[in-house]
Amino acid sequence: MNETDILFAYLGGYIWEKWRLQKHPFTKYRAQSKRSRFSMSMAIKYVGLDVSKSKIAVAFADEGRGEARYFGVIEHSKEAVLKLLQRLRRPGEKEEVTLRVCYEAGPTGYVLYRWLLTAGIACSVVAPSLIPKRAGDRVKTDKRDAIRLAQLYRAGELTPVYVPTPADESLRDLVRAREDAVEDLNRFKQRLGKFLLRHQLQDAKGAKPGTFAYEEWLDTLRFPEDSCKQMTFQEYRQSIWETKERIKRYEKQIEEQAALSEQAPVVQALQALRGVAAVTAVTLSSEMMSSDRFHSASSFMSYCGLVSSEYSSGGSRWQGRITKAGNAHLRRVLVEAAKSYRHAPAIRRRMRDRIEGLPPEVQSIAWSAQHRLHKKYWSLARRGKHKGCIAVAIARELAGFVWAIAKEIEKLRLQAAV
Repeated sequence: MNETDILFAYLGGYIWEKWRLQKHPFTKYRAQSKRSRFSMSMAIKYVGLDVSKSKIAVAFADEGRGEARYFGVIEHSKEAVLKLLQRLRRPGEKEEVTLRVCYEAGPTGYVLYRWLLTAGIACSVVAPSLIPKRAGDRVKTDKRDAIRLAQLYRAGELTPVYVPTPADESLRDLVRAREDAVEDLNRFKQRLGKFLLRHQLQDAKGAKPGTFAYEEWLDTLRFPEDSCKQMTFQEYRQSIWETKERIKRYEKQIEEQAALSEQAPVVQALQALRGVAAVTAVTLSSEMMSSDRFHSASSFMSYCGLVSSEYSSGGSRWQGRITKAGNAHLRRVLVEAAKSYRHAPAIRRRMRDRIEGLPPEVQSIAWSAQHRLHKKYWSLARRGKHKGCIAVAIARELAGFVWAIAKEIEKLRLQAAV
């Protein structure tokens, strides 16, 4: 092919393209928009938030291995957070930005998480105790924490926590408020006891604190010669009475929620276990929240902090005390309930009322728990184990039965939905 042939071929192609665009004038723009659509890239920004009461320190890291950048500090308000997200999501010329946000779980709760969720932003609330830390790092600032969160979130080194629904969080707050009231009651009783001890006052008949006879003896005490002592004594007793009334109000509301809340089926099923009445069942359910969080019974035991600490290397294996690295509320109620398994397996009137109408599968699990845990309790007692160690060992296995009942209720719920 000579130069003349090449020239005619080029002119022919040019004339054909010009005629095609005259016949179909929008073809050019469709082709351009198609090219721009396929050339648009997706970019991800990993945002780390160091959240405090009134301020939020913000840092972000782009995809890849680039350095994380510090954005600045904003107010801790919904308007400021949404304005920040709009600025960070502002797309460039040839990219669309997707945000992934994280912040540490803490006293500010999950309101920020729900703000972001409402705005369509992916957010993770991470466990502070599982954030990797450099051994020699002795400087901590909000700026550094935000940058570190963005870097670790991009690397996938952070562990998210379970975020409860508003209803679950409200029920948990109610249960923990009752626990706070019980702690206050114990403190007031101790203060009254120390007041009496300082003045060498005790019941001549030897009545024990908390009994009806002890309360009758307190009613007889008077300090006519010293109005300050009388005032102190009366206020201590009044504090105890008011706290008892507050606990009664909490327990009444908890019993109502045991029958009306979203977790009512699980609460009713857990009461089939020995030593687990309404308050304990609601505590277990509100702290556990969902059995889907735990893939096995052992993982739930670990979450309760009831598994043994361990140091194993090579052929040696050493196990020590329980880790206590978990939910202290669950651990406390499980240990309290475990002490009732020293009694022989039986279903008495109150237990019969609680298990009436429950699924047979749940009743079978609870009955198996009575036999197994009673047998283990006295097996450990015969070996000379301390009562506290026995209670913790029983509580660990009781946590497994709690998980099994919760999983069974979830299974039955899914079957009923189908």
